[in-house]
Amino acid sequence: MQINLEIMSENNHELKELKGEDGKLLSPVLNEEVRNFLIDIDGTICDDIPNEEPERMVSAKLYPDALETINKWYEDGHIITFFTSRTEDHRKVTEEWLAMHQFKYHGLLMGKPRGGNYHWIDNHMVRATRFKGKFTDMIRANKTIEIFEP
Repeated sequence: MQINLEIMSENNHELKELKGEDGKLLSPVLNEEVRNFLIDIDGTICDDIPNEEPERMVSAKLYPDALETINKWYEDGHIITFFTSRTEDHRKVTEEWLAMHQFKYHGLLMGKPRGGNYHWIDNHMVRATRFKGKFTDMIRANKTIEIFEP
């Protein structure tokens, strides 16, 4: 079966075609060397500002190394998508703030559920990295995780 390459492209990254045991197409995946970063904004790349105080968003202080690290990931060919609890009403101020600081990114998703304690269930590989105040090189470590019982 021939697949149109436009359909098999996401943010200018080639997706690999997958088929199930029945031969039907499944959702495509990126090449393993490409990371698909979903990055929070408030409290991760800048001051933690709640939606209830949007006037502070325009002057949020950038966290050290966030811009350099994220733009390097972008230049290295990874996909950068900001995923924030800010609402659609905050899109313009958010885009202007990202532009003012010269962040390079592919997408901006608004309306992430608030409150933390996230459990992400997906049929694709998900790797979680908890931000603890400083952007540094990532390392691999074994941690206890919750999985579905086999």
